[in-house]
Amino acid sequence: MMLVRLNMRMALAALCGGVLLVTFYWGRCGDMAHRPIGSVLSNALTQPETSEIECSINGEYSVACRRDRDQVYVPFSFIHKYFEIYGKLTVVDGVEKFEWSHSYSKVYHPKKKYDPRGTFTTFENYNVEVRDRVKCISGIEGVPVSTQWEPRGYFYPTQIAQFGLAHYSKNITEPPPRIRIIDDGEKFMEKWIVSKDAVLTREFDSELKTNVLRFSTSDHASSQVWLKLNITQDFVLSMNLQLKLNSSMTVVLQNKDKKETVYLHYITSTQLIYAQEDHIYYGIGVDQKWRQITRDLIIDMQKGWALQDRPKRKSPRNKFKISGIILSGSGGVGDVRVQSSSHTAHFYAAARWLAAAQRARGGWPVPARRRVAPGVPDLRPGWHSAMSQGHAISVLSRAYYRSGDARYLRAAQRALLLLDVPATAGGVKALWMDKYVWYEEYPTKPPLFVLNGFIYTLLGLYDLHVIEGENSISLAKKMFDDGMLSLKTLLPLFDTGSGSFYDLRHFTLGVSPNIARWDYHATHVNQLYLLAGLDPDPILINTAKRWEGYMQGKRAAHN
Repeated sequence: MMLVRLNMRMALAALCGGVLLVTFYWGRCGDMAHRPIGSVLSNALTQPETSEIECSINGEYSVACRRDRDQVYVPFSFIHKYFEIYGKLTVVDGVEKFEWSHSYSKVYHPKKKYDPRGTFTTFENYNVEVRDRVKCISGIEGVPVSTQWEPRGYFYPTQIAQFGLAHYSKNITEPPPRIRIIDDGEKFMEKWIVSKDAVLTREFDSELKTNVLRFSTSDHASSQVWLKLNITQDFVLSMNLQLKLNSSMTVVLQNKDKKETVYLHYITSTQLIYAQEDHIYYGIGVDQKWRQITRDLIIDMQKGWALQDRPKRKSPRNKFKISGIILSGSGGVGDVRVQSSSHTAHFYAAARWLAAAQRARGGWPVPARRRVAPGVPDLRPGWHSAMSQGHAISVLSRAYYRSGDARYLRAAQRALLLLDVPATAGGVKALWMDKYVWYEEYPTKPPLFVLNGFIYTLLGLYDLHVIEGENSISLAKKMFDDGMLSLKTLLPLFDTGSGSFYDLRHFTLGVSPNIARWDYHATHVNQLYLLAGLDPDPILINTAKRWEGYMQGKRAAHN
């Protein structure tokens, strides 16, 4: 009996040992080939599953890490900052995953050859007016007012052109807008509420050649003409508006979830924007003439909030409604409508501003001081940018193509003049090794050779050449060809082996290189793919592919 019990104990011990060996062999078969079984068992019995361990980083500082036997795990928060790697936790089909990405930007491969009559690169994805550095949309000009480099706000030609190009592109890629006609004086006529001491009439206007509303109120606050609305989906308001002095048109917005009302006042004033609590004021000028205004009411509300330094708030459009329009003072109103978008109106606002603001030399001076790089003098107010010139040419060429208005074509052609003026003479042209022309986004002395701004300038030249007639021999074509030769010659200098340089200051200034962050690098890649569709030289497509690989963690070979 004792022998049987002993054998049973030995069998049970052997079985447990076998299970333990199989378990460790199965889970760590890669290590078993190099380590004795006894070592595995010893480590398994003496080491905890995980433990904290100090990671010394280049002998300079330490990071708290985790050790799991012979593996050390470094926190991703450290890896993100140290290697500029990006990642996030996601849930796919109910399973939690960690998505790792080497860059945070996206490359858009062209689906067809670039056409200047179509979208401008990938600008249908741009929303210029929502940027923090856009103070507001001018009530007079209908274009963005920038606070980039100057907090008081100014008209930045590059930003205005991008605003126009974005809306031009969206007008092509998006479905037609929803349009709700509120009051056109003919087919659609709303019942406006008129206080006792106010007057409202309908009459034919010989200038607009249509029926309009004429209104007049007294100086009492209660005297007004009011239209009650309940519009919940679309917030782009457009109308023909004529206001006498001390008059206004007010739009009332209400938050459907909260007891919150916002009043957007469009007043006869030259003041850009003013806000006090829930009242936001936009000056639309003092000229007592008919003007068509197009306002994105949600954008106007958000910019008023930002002006008051309120905490940044999300204001989804489905949370608000247009609850009314109030007319005060005296003037006229016609063709009142609300739309989901009005891209064409925004595009032509930019085109009109560019045509009107162009100076005799063909440029659009930037009225803000710009500090570009250590070691070079600041660009003083009044400097010009080749990128502004190129973007403006792209807008004006499209405006001429769409409208047939020759003033846009003439303005685009005049813009070429400044591109041929050296930066030292107030222009934007630089030379590499006294041979290769470069159109400078920032015309510093010495030049920096910024890549993305130069390529945008080339696209403007190509746009004008095509709109003029592709078979024509024009100044735009010559300047484009000269620039393409420079680009293909200098392009290898912008390759870091793992990304791209924003400019060539490390050559011209002898300073540390300025590496393009991932969004600018992606812009370089997108631009090169686009140009590769226009020029068969393999350096363009090969560089684009290699640089796209850098965004996926690939590196140039080393010795």
